[in-house]
Amino acid sequence: MTLHTDKNEFSEADKKVFYKALRSRRDVRRGFLSKAVSDERLKRVFEAAHFAPSVGFMQPWNFIVIRSEQKKQAVKQAYLEGQALEQTVFSGERKAQYKSLKLEGILEAPVNVLVTCQRDRDGETGVGRSLQPEMDLYSTVCAIQNMWLAARVEGLGMGWVSILKAEHLRDIFELPENVEVVAYLCLGFVEHFESKPELETLGWRERLNLDDLIMQECWQG
Repeated sequence: MTLHTDKNEFSEADKKVFYKALRSRRDVRRGFLSKAVSDERLKRVFEAAHFAPSVGFMQPWNFIVIRSEQKKQAVKQAYLEGQALEQTVFSGERKAQYKSLKLEGILEAPVNVLVTCQRDRDGETGVGRSLQPEMDLYSTVCAIQNMWLAARVEGLGMGWVSILKAEHLRDIFELPENVEVVAYLCLGFVEHFESKPELETLGWRERLNLDDLIMQECWQG
């Protein structure tokens, strides 16, 4: 008897590789190596991003690649200003712990990438945005998640630097009004990947119990 397999079905080996990449993805902020990242490898990461789902198939993303020391230094200064503001949110031991955290690798990473969302790429609304206009931003975040997984598979560490004011990035990279800042990312080869997220290891926050987050039919508070 001949067994017919579904071409769309993943083998058990395929599934293991996928979940390995998913579980070993890390927000990397330290340990970047000076080893250059080739254009070919970076292109594969962007191709993964470009295969992300997007509402109305508008594909609203753009990727600005930054390698120059001048641009990185400008972003680093913007980060330091943002960090000074954010630390005022905390007090006591929590504030001291915050100050000790390594939260970016702007200068250390050989490649930085600014991911943007061009909000008028499909006209004023487009399919699926008339009631939820922010869906183009969410689509761009899906592209970033694809980047993160592809970077991990390519042996690259990737970190999202969110302690930045969008207006600072707009000025540094001369963005037009119709383009929104979504993410500033640091990429590069790293010494190693941590077995757990760094903030979990350092005791900043524990991973939540998944069962507590799943509800049936309606909100169950």
